[in-house]
Amino acid sequence: FVCTMAYPTVPCPLHIFEPCYRLMIRRCMETGTKQFGMCISDPVKGFADYGCILEIRNVEFFADGRSVVDSIGKRRFKVIQHSQRDGYNTADIEYIEDQKVN
Repeated sequence: FVCTMAYPTVPCPLHIFEPCYRLMIRRCMETGTKQFGMCISDPVKGFADYGCILEIRNVEFFADGRSVVDSIGKRRFKVIQHSQRDGYNTADIEYIEDQKVN
């Protein structure tokens, strides 16, 4: 999802109204992963090389197809390869492991 900056442990409420993102959220829920990636926009590449996985905690669906998604940041990642599926961006990623501070 190309939108805003997301961080691990930080809630990220979203208002979903575009058909491609409505499909993406529905797929996340139906497959059981309840997760998707969030990156900020990049004028050259389309979206940034780094982002955050968001976990869907709850979705409120409305009769007109819109939804409000309650999500929270889980893990940071680096984008390995960009692609698209049914109008929304997808990517192969690798997780970034943070070094623990003593």
